[in-house]
Formats: sequence, structure tokens, C-alpha cells
Amino acid sequence: MAQLVINHDKINHKKMMELIELCPFNAIEEKDGLTYINSGCKMCKLCVKNGNGAIEFVEEENITSVNKKLWNGITVYIDHFHGVINPVSLELIGKAKELAEVISHPVQAILIGSGVEKIAEELQHYGVDEIHVYDYKELEHFKVQNYTEVFADYINKIKPSSILVGATTLGRSLAPRVAARFRTGLTADCTILKIKPNTDLVQIRPAFGGNIMAQIVTERHRPQMCTVRAKIFDAPERTKEKRGKVTNHEVDVKKLNSKIQVLDIVKKDAEVSIADADVIVAIGRGIKKEEDIAMVQEFADLVGGKVACTRPLIECGWMNNKLQVGLSGRTVKPRLLFAFGIHGAVQFTAGMNGSETIIAVNIDEQASIFDSAHYGIIGDLYKVIPKLTEEIKKDRKINF
Repeated sequence: MAQLVINHDKINHKKMMELIELCPFNAIEEKDGLTYINSGCKMCKLCVKNGNGAIEFVEEENITSVNKKLWNGITVYIDHFHGVINPVSLELIGKAKELAEVISHPVQAILIGSGVEKIAEELQHYGVDEIHVYDYKELEHFKVQNYTEVFADYINKIKPSSILVGATTLGRSLAPRVAARFRTGLTADCTILKIKPNTDLVQIRPAFGGNIMAQIVTERHRPQMCTVRAKIFDAPERTKEKRGKVTNHEVDVKKLNSKIQVLDIVKKDAEVSIADADVIVAIGRGIKKEEDIAMVQEFADLVGGKVACTRPLIECGWMNNKLQVGLSGRTVKPRLLFAFGIHGAVQFTAGMNGSETIIAVNIDEQASIFDSAHYGIIGDLYKVIPKLTEEIKKDRKINF
């Protein structure tokens, strides 16, 4: 692991003040007449480049790389509730199959719970090579300590090269604990996954507010872990025939001693989410006033769609945050998506790129939304929406 080394013999009081002033993160400080680097350091190495040898960047050479040949397979954690598999787990199986083909590894699934035989049978219809089952009464409810113990047992026995976890409430709680247990990396909310011939998983996600797409690779550790939201990848087709081996594992029940007690499960009221909509009419900064949303709503009603938005409209307080599309909102995959007055930041497009058909309307011909759109109209939404509304009404009146 790299670190910054301070050469105190090259630093006088004047030099110390220069370094403190130089650091943009206030990570260099003075204590008892000596220079120190605190936890605010972001390893930008500005102090190394401009410190004239006062601070050095040192890469430790004693880090041993993992033997990648000992780690085999791409594993998907199966998220389920009341006998129903979470769709994101099936989507990850589809992606795992793509990745596995590149490196000739098996696709595995880890299924944890109580009375999960039918779920294991259902997974056999989706092309998983082997389904690893931990079926215990103590695992009936999700208790993160127990599930972490089971997951650790699985990794120690099977040694999967990569593990894909759905970015659900449970997945986001479980994955970090498992990664910490094995001192390995975990990339959250990946939008693109690729794999190298040497089995290194390239995990791509927006970073720095969506201004760049970061490529993260865990080169020295295994397993490699990441979480992925729903509707990013495509689930495989369900086959009529079963395939894949079901393997039941034993674990020391003494380790399943979580002090958490589930007293009751309260079912919350069902609500229609934009993630389930077939048609979405999304609006962004191009909307000038809150009252103008009514114009968009009228159009959405005509095309049988739901109105959604980007983050700026949430921050204005004009719309509910459950209607936000993007990585900080909902990931959607409708048959048809209209994007009115949306420039197309990475945070937004990453949450809707899987849409079958995208129609964008923007007054700026350089707007990046046109890179994602199948059809684009360069124009003012305040002229385009009323015209489209008028034409739809006219067409329906004629047909009627």
C-alpha cells in the first residue's frame, strides 16, 4: 500500500507553512513543531510534486498478490423474500453468464435461508452451473451477523473469483461486512462490468458527482465484490428444462447466534413505482416553473406514462424524491422514455440507459442526452410538448 513519507530534516518552519498552504484538503498540519499528514489526505501528491523532496510518495514492495488460479467462478448472491427471488438477482445471473464465458469459469449462486428448496429448483431454470444452498431454521430471517458467517463459510470452501450482489437493502448491508471480513474491495452501484482474461473484474461506476466514469480493479485480492442496482442488466430467459447442480452445505449452527430478534414483519402499502412503468416522461432543468409540470402531466396521461424527474427538481421541492431517475434515485428500464429539458448527466443516464426507446427534447443541440437517445428533437419543450399533446388529441378524435 502506498504512503507519503515526510523528510523532517528537509523542512524548516517556512517550508512547513508553505506545505500547509499548498494542500487543498487541509491534510498537512503542524504539531509540536513537526509536520504531519492527517486523515484528510486524498493522495493527490501535490505536496510531492511541489515540495522539493520534503515529502515523498513511497510504494510498498512487500505486498504479495493473491494466487488467482486458486479462485474460480462467478457467484451471484440470491436475494429473496417469502419465496420470491428479487429480479436483480436474476439480472445478475445473466451478467455473470456473460462474464464467465470470457474466462471459462462456472456461474455459481449462493442461496441462504430457511425452506428454500423451491427457490433452488427455480434457479435451475436460469442456467446456473451450481447452486450452493445454506438451509437452516436460524436463517429464516435476515440477520446480518448470521448471513455474514454463512457467506464467509461459502467463500472459504468454494473460493469464488468474483461475487455479484444486488444493491437492495439487504445486499447493501451484507456485502460490506463480507468484504471487510476478507479484506477485499467492494464497489457499490456499478453500471458496467467487464472482465480481463486474467480474471480481474473491471467495475465501472460514475464518480465525482457523475463527472467521470471510474474503472475500479481489485488486482491483489480475492474475492472481487460489487453491488449492482436493478434494471441495469438483462435477466436470462427462463428455460423449461432444469440444469445445474444443487449443493447443500453444512455450517456450525453455534456460529448462528445473532442477538437480533425479529418480533414482527410489517408489510408496507404497495405503491406504483416509476421503476415498474412502461412509459416514463422525465423532466429536468428545462422546466422553469412548478406550475408547468401540469403541462407535462397532461402529456404523460395521454401516452399512458408516469412523470419522473432529475435531481434539480427534487432540490427545488417541486417533485417527490421517489420520482427521481438516476443513480441517486430510481433505475428504470421502460419500453419508452421521453426526456424533456434534460441535459444528460452521467448520474441520470446511468439510471435509464436500458430503456428500449429514448426520445429526447432539448434546446441545446450539444446536450449529452442526445448521445443516449434513439430519437432527438432540438427545440424548446414549451413548444414541443403542447404540439405533441395537440397532435395526439387530434389523432384520437379522428380515430374515435
